[in-house]
Amino acid sequence: MAQTTIVSRIRYCTRGLPSLPARIRSVRQQRSMSTSKKLVPAKALDGLGKNLWVEFSALAAATKAVNLGQGMPDFSPPQVLLDALVEANKKTSSHQYTRSQGHPRLVKALGKMYSVLHGREINPMTEIIVSLGAYSSISFLFQAFLNPGDEVILIEPFFDCYSSMASMSQASLRFVPLRKQGKQPNSAKDWVLDPKELEAAFSDKTKILLINSPHNPTGKVFMRDELEMIADLCKRFDVLCLSDEVYEHLVYSGSEHFRIATLPGMWERTVTIGSGGKTFSATGWKVGWAVGPEHLITPMQTVNSNVGYTMVTPLQEAMAEAFEVEIARLGHPDCYFNQLPRELEKTRDEFAGVLKEAGFDPVIPDGGYLMLADSSSIVPDVAFDENGESYDFQFVKWMTKEKGVTAIPPSAFYSPGNSHLSGKLIRFCFCKKPETLQAAYSKLRKWKQERN
Repeated sequence: MAQTTIVSRIRYCTRGLPSLPARIRSVRQQRSMSTSKKLVPAKALDGLGKNLWVEFSALAAATKAVNLGQGMPDFSPPQVLLDALVEANKKTSSHQYTRSQGHPRLVKALGKMYSVLHGREINPMTEIIVSLGAYSSISFLFQAFLNPGDEVILIEPFFDCYSSMASMSQASLRFVPLRKQGKQPNSAKDWVLDPKELEAAFSDKTKILLINSPHNPTGKVFMRDELEMIADLCKRFDVLCLSDEVYEHLVYSGSEHFRIATLPGMWERTVTIGSGGKTFSATGWKVGWAVGPEHLITPMQTVNSNVGYTMVTPLQEAMAEAFEVEIARLGHPDCYFNQLPRELEKTRDEFAGVLKEAGFDPVIPDGGYLMLADSSSIVPDVAFDENGESYDFQFVKWMTKEKGVTAIPPSAFYSPGNSHLSGKLIRFCFCKKPETLQAAYSKLRKWKQERN
């Protein structure tokens, strides 16, 4: 009786499932697929399976460390943006597809702003494209213009997605590092390009040069004479310039953001990348855009219309309204584009001071909300594997697990051949609310006391 009951229960629990022989055949079939010569990823994905941001965000969550790694605020966007989103969601039209190349109201607002910033009239319908974050705009340009064998010049250190996107477009990469002047890496201004080294990277195969200013991760804001040197090479070798300017509104006192597209002869060959996430402290919205001449933007629009087609309508509508408000206040102290850098400059100085207390030597950024710091004077209480991961990877993992603060290892922002240039630097993000920063300060000061 008991045996019959057990059998009945097994039959009930497995009802609707494939029979055991069928499941065995399924497993055998999956194994067969795994050994197939055709059912394998494209070669363009080789080496791209590991993601820096996923790895260290997961580590911070698992250890409950204060996460100063990934570059995003943990405070709310400005109220003008939040209110605009509420209003946008009340509109029936906001819940349907919008124009593929960018929501009309948003591109018109962007066109108005960049017409002022670039000193020329921008056609919002033909010279702007809105994308799923700045990431996608960069990807669209690479897909639209690169062919196998074309070369892309990247300035190191660089945001890691640049190399992976160019590689997926089957381009060849040339790397030119920023080099630190002087013995102490205490200012972003100390990081400079060697003009001869940059010139040597150009050839007849060079298709695109990518520049990022304000720069991630150094915080460098390229000066006009540096941009003129880059522009002259782009014109001489007939190269397209991709200018990533997502931190354009986050520039601190004593520095000025120059736009390479405004230099003589550069508008025709430059695509400028912008980000609503960085501008309005709303990285989760993933609203980005590209601005440039029609002959460069149209191919990007073609890629977009055949990939994602369009962006989220209510987010574009809300961001358009927020831009309209802030554009009217451009140049005034109460404009959010001026308020945020003023607040973050105070945070930057305070954060750098605490890092110095803890034994780090911080690189003071002139723009953005990221800070490199040299850890050379800090000796971990554990021996690292000299044959394992690079020093900064091991240091950050140790710091996260043992000291409760997470950062990012900047060797990930270099090509394999130049990763040694990162030395013992690590990268922190300081655009955090006071409670988060105080929690980090407490752990860093405790760490300093333990060493004493």
